[in-house]
Amino acid sequence: MIKYVIKRDGRKVEFNNQKIVAAILKAMNVTEDGEDIILAAKIADTISRKHCEEMSVEDIQDCVEMELMKSPRKEVAKRYIAYRNQRNLARKAKTTEIFQEIIDAQANDITRENANMNADTPAGMMMKFASEATKPYVDECLLAEDVREAVVGGYIHIHDKDYYPTKSLTCLQHPLDLVLEHGLKAGHGESRPAKRIETASVLACISMETVQNEMHGGQAIPAFDFYLAPFVRKTFREELRKLGEYDNTDYSYLNDVELTDYLKRDLTGLVGDERVIQQCVNQTVSRVHQSMEAFVHNMNTIHSRGGNQVVFSSINYGTDTSAEGRCVIREILNTTYEGVGNGSTAIFPIQIWKKKRGVSYLPEDPNYDLYKYACKVTARRFFPNFLNLDATYNQDADWDPQDPKRYVHEVATMGCRTRVFDNKFGPRTSIGRGNLSFTTINIVRLAIECMGIENKEERIATFMSRLDWALDISAKQLNDRFNFQKTALKKQFPLLMNGLWMGSEKLGPNDTIESVINQGTLSIGFIGLAECLIALIGHHHGESEEAQELGLRIVKHMRERINGYSESYQHNFSLFATPAEGLSGKFTRMDKKQFGVIKGVTDKDYYTNSSHIPVYFHCTPEHKAKIEGPYHKYENAGHIFYVEIDGDATHNPQAIMHIVDLIDKYNIGYGSVNHNRNRCLDCGYEDASEDLKECPHCHSTNIDTLQRITGYLVGTTNRWNSGKLAELKDRVVHK
Repeated sequence: MIKYVIKRDGRKVEFNNQKIVAAILKAMNVTEDGEDIILAAKIADTISRKHCEEMSVEDIQDCVEMELMKSPRKEVAKRYIAYRNQRNLARKAKTTEIFQEIIDAQANDITRENANMNADTPAGMMMKFASEATKPYVDECLLAEDVREAVVGGYIHIHDKDYYPTKSLTCLQHPLDLVLEHGLKAGHGESRPAKRIETASVLACISMETVQNEMHGGQAIPAFDFYLAPFVRKTFREELRKLGEYDNTDYSYLNDVELTDYLKRDLTGLVGDERVIQQCVNQTVSRVHQSMEAFVHNMNTIHSRGGNQVVFSSINYGTDTSAEGRCVIREILNTTYEGVGNGSTAIFPIQIWKKKRGVSYLPEDPNYDLYKYACKVTARRFFPNFLNLDATYNQDADWDPQDPKRYVHEVATMGCRTRVFDNKFGPRTSIGRGNLSFTTINIVRLAIECMGIENKEERIATFMSRLDWALDISAKQLNDRFNFQKTALKKQFPLLMNGLWMGSEKLGPNDTIESVINQGTLSIGFIGLAECLIALIGHHHGESEEAQELGLRIVKHMRERINGYSESYQHNFSLFATPAEGLSGKFTRMDKKQFGVIKGVTDKDYYTNSSHIPVYFHCTPEHKAKIEGPYHKYENAGHIFYVEIDGDATHNPQAIMHIVDLIDKYNIGYGSVNHNRNRCLDCGYEDASEDLKECPHCHSTNIDTLQRITGYLVGTTNRWNSGKLAELKDRVVHK
């Protein structure tokens, strides 16, 4: 008797003869005589009685062909064989077509799936070849049949499906202190622990670049200011030593002198220790600034993943109130304000200001001056974004303002919005943790399928039932992927699993990562709440209180059901406000093809991101905050609030501060501001003038508008896909 089936990927699963019956019936349905369930069951039973405990999928299919040929229904065998061949040919033909588009460097939604990747370069093309060749393998060999049908049917989307076979995880909040204190091994070399600020900034770059090669998502530093602060003091001490060598004087007694801040001052009139200290402070500040310049420059030029993609990097900072921490914050802000190269806005790292009452927000707070400066920098350079540590769901009872490591209890975020904080299996922290994988549900399609039900309550009830089905199958798929990921060995992730991922320091090289990856999260996302609500009741949540109530009911229901998966599957499941990029137009195209153009639902080339109100909807920033804010407490895998402001914000940082006040007022977790910024793609000149056609610096007409695509910036919209370009065109100013 057959007990197990060997899948195409080598996995062993339990044999189920009903799958044979179903396959035979499909072939029978396209013949003149139709179904014969008795014959189908007889053939399945015959095969199941083979004298072996396990058999491969291909061998089982061969047996089905032989049994059908021996039966009276030989025409079914022909149909079965033809269908099997058609599947193989279809896979090959589709792949060939896609490959040709990549070879021809066509600007389409395949080559523009990720705006941070240049698919036109040889390395980018190679990565796209691998990506598109891998996806059919995942569909055929790694996905359960019901999951595959949900994907093909346009109900769910598995993110980073091309990385599925690699068993890689998504992202990491780097415990950078471990790298700085112990050094790291990468490639054919290794580095010693950092001793000065320059080395610390370089190691931060190398750490993120190296780990990005071991993962399929982004990299973040959760406490950039705290991690680099000790090296400001070490650099100050080094300057004291150097000055002492020059003066032939031992200044080591000043090594631990109390400093209230690191600010450059003229030395005129200063004498004695005061002059010595200030001279060394001046030198230290210069070196910190140069280190921050190098850090930002490196993060915009160092490539990973075969050389076709800069590191998708983020840094969180703002709550270190020490003199050294404030120096790091000030100089990263100074560097960002000045720009890179000839003054261009830095695309990476995405910078995130940690807003905390009592620390970095109110006029009486110790870092209020830096907060005001951060708003000024944002007004010119889009960054930093703002993470609200005061949001009720971002607070932690263990946070203590006197604790030098209080950052452990502060939530951190990826710039795109990914959030990891709550933890069933360890400490509640972001550090050393990340997302494992996520899958997004097309809630618009579920709503469209219910539009024919006349009774509104019945329509909504049917939708909720269908939503439960989609949630269940998404959770099952994520659990399946987890069970595949956990079989990876530590040695497959030489830096990530060498102490950076929580608990990995205990693993041996040939140990699997099963015992530690449950520290990460599995996330179920959603797209198109606005269109979903229009399909269900005719209005979106920005224009109707009834729609807002229903929207919150839907999202709350998703969160509660997902909490249940955390218990039943024993994983950290979470709800994600999906940052749809490549997905933004994919679901829409599928739904428009099947259901036609439905006003307010499928009449555009994109669906609205997660729980946002539509980009074309005119409203004030406060109305937008009031509507979107209540969703954030449910979206514990990540969310973002953004506002489009008008004109040149460079000289109006108060406008940015007003947006942060709204973030505080409406319990919003994470937010950002968009505004106009033109960039000359030839010389890098930037300004905020309206409708710039010609660069006043080099007279080039190769002008682009710098914009966010989801939570991050893109240097040129030439890399945006059609869905995001359509969305960009529809965006309106909130005023």
